[in-house]
Amino acid sequence: MGTKSGDKGLKKRIKAGTLTRSDVARRLAELAFGKANDCVQLVLGEDVQIEGLDLSLLTELKRNDKGTLEIRLVDRLKALELLAGLAANEGTDLESFLQAMQGSGAQG
Repeated sequence: MGTKSGDKGLKKRIKAGTLTRSDVARRLAELAFGKANDCVQLVLGEDVQIEGLDLSLLTELKRNDKGTLEIRLVDRLKALELLAGLAANEGTDLESFLQAMQGSGAQG
């Protein structure tokens, strides 16, 4: 979904505790509007190499004793609601979230 260099920059900002409003909004948009093609390929394909797949929308994968696969994807409606909230709140809730993330990033 994102570029490899963009992903590296985002990972650095998360680690450093400098995540920005636009980082969060971009990620929520990717989750809300992203394609699940690679998740479907994982489940339906044979001899799939997962290293090349974008599985960011995948939240759970289960195989039962009969061999049936069950997948769960990100709740797009929730992602859209959060994205809309960011746009409407001018970042007030986001600032608290970012501060909490920075605090937890310093510990980890």
